[in-house]
Amino acid sequence: MNTMTSGKVESAVDTSRRRFLGNAGTVALFTGLAGAADRGARAAQSGAQSSGMSGLTSIATVHTVAADPTRLPPPIHRSHAIHHDIALEARELRAGLADGCEFLFMTWGGQIPAPMIRVRQGDTVTLTVSSAASNERPHCLDIHAVYGSGGGAIATMVPPGGTRREFFKCIYPGAFIYHCAVMGMDEHISRGMFGMILVEPYEGLPAVDREFYIGQHELYTREPFGSSGLLHFDFAAMTREDPNFVLFNGRAEGLTAGALGAMQANAGETVRVFMVNGGPNLTSSFHPVGNVWKRCWPQGALANSPLGYVQTQPVAPGSCFVGDMELPAGETIKLVDHALSRVARKGLMAEIAVSGAADPALFRALA
Repeated sequence: MNTMTSGKVESAVDTSRRRFLGNAGTVALFTGLAGAADRGARAAQSGAQSSGMSGLTSIATVHTVAADPTRLPPPIHRSHAIHHDIALEARELRAGLADGCEFLFMTWGGQIPAPMIRVRQGDTVTLTVSSAASNERPHCLDIHAVYGSGGGAIATMVPPGGTRREFFKCIYPGAFIYHCAVMGMDEHISRGMFGMILVEPYEGLPAVDREFYIGQHELYTREPFGSSGLLHFDFAAMTREDPNFVLFNGRAEGLTAGALGAMQANAGETVRVFMVNGGPNLTSSFHPVGNVWKRCWPQGALANSPLGYVQTQPVAPGSCFVGDMELPAGETIKLVDHALSRVARKGLMAEIAVSGAADPALFRALA
């Protein structure tokens, strides 16, 4: 059964990180927490909190919050609905942002993007949302695949150390974002609190050889790109929508051979990329350098026929993308946002290293 319990989620996340690094009262509660979050955001904006998060001694430090892009639930092969018990924990963490600098991230399950939830149309879910006792802020989940109730935001509002539960049915297919939705949600999302829930259609998805899962978001820091030490959140820059960092998986150029490691594939394979754009503000012009999307579903709209042979696909903040590529020969395919200053100057780069021989019938340099 394609279920995820709390223990299974934690095991998958922890195992994933080790392998990846080796390779490189509802109303009263809601009212009180929303007010606390709003007061915290206003205080930070007025300068009372220099980083937006003050408790450096209580927040755990990890090497990276970058999710392993190969660690996602497998495709679904069944023709009946099932029930899933899924647990997500909000964790505020200090982690590496780029070489020589760190940042105070907000995460689900300790990773960016948050763990992919994979279900089938018609399935039901009991979701347990908890918050680590060391956290400083309240958190909640707005799931775009959920009908009504703010996507579940009110029902899942939790303080540090708290736990809430909700039930929902997955009634429409597609790739949907989920994200924190407290007052000041733009800051929480920028710091990393977003992920994807994939609701496969009744008929499933076309088979591919490999799947990857990545998330784009931007970070607003007072210090410029290339700074060292602990960097601090900049609310004024976020209001201007002028980030110093634009990232895949919470790490500058993290998914590349020179950093945490490129994604791996073999010549002759077909790969599928699931991409969620947390934003909170910037639209991505998602493009594979040296390839095209042979088949893709804009906005993660899996109920529609895919587009064919697309070079660049816009992915708005708060939306998703699903795209397939063929890999006919050995090569390194770079995944970028074609707003190219984000690649050249703000850290947005991922790579798929394709093992195998080059094919001179496809491409060769001429003297």
